[in-house]
Amino acid sequence: MEDEKLRKQIGANIVSYRKRSGLTQARLAEKLNYSDKAVSKWERGESVPDVLTLTQLAELFDVSVNDLLQDPNALPDHLGRVERVMEAAVEKTLKRKANKTIILLLSSTLVWFVALLIFVVLSMLDIPKSWIAFLYALPANAIVMLSLRSAWKDFRWNRALISIIMWGGLASLFASLMVFIDPALWTKLWRLFLLGIPGQAAILLWFEIYRKPRKEKTDE
Repeated sequence: MEDEKLRKQIGANIVSYRKRSGLTQARLAEKLNYSDKAVSKWERGESVPDVLTLTQLAELFDVSVNDLLQDPNALPDHLGRVERVMEAAVEKTLKRKANKTIILLLSSTLVWFVALLIFVVLSMLDIPKSWIAFLYALPANAIVMLSLRSAWKDFRWNRALISIIMWGGLASLFASLMVFIDPALWTKLWRLFLLGIPGQAAILLWFEIYRKPRKEKTDE
């Protein structure tokens, strides 16, 4: 009975905060990549959002996750057992998300530090266009991000990251060729970027094929 009460409670809170934010069920569902049927089930208390979706709802409504879990008329010291379990799960999820963010930032910092080190060494040796090291850092950083996120089963940014790898690679190749070929031919180098047009189209079509349909089912 307590979990049923919590479902009704969460549903009522979602309704309240959704209306306060001026959102329809369809608009809220679109923002969360769910169907409006799923949102309707949450609001009727037939099911509850998973922990990650609860954190998304809290961010969207600009409230804490506790605000979505708690009975607005209940005292803080009188939380139910299920509410405490949900609150602990949310805190654990947020902590894990924060740790992943730190790992991503540290990895990016390392990539750009290596690029800076290469730039410093090349510039000290008076090698021309040593700034190209930073261009190579762009696709390299995207590759690191893509690898980490894929390992964590987080594919939300894969399309953008793959696009950055492709265009960054073309830009790096363009700049590198400027070092070795006759300056009179530089005006023809821009044609390299034409390769990116079918490449970008292929990326968009690939992800369109494998795009998941909006979720309708939620955890009970």
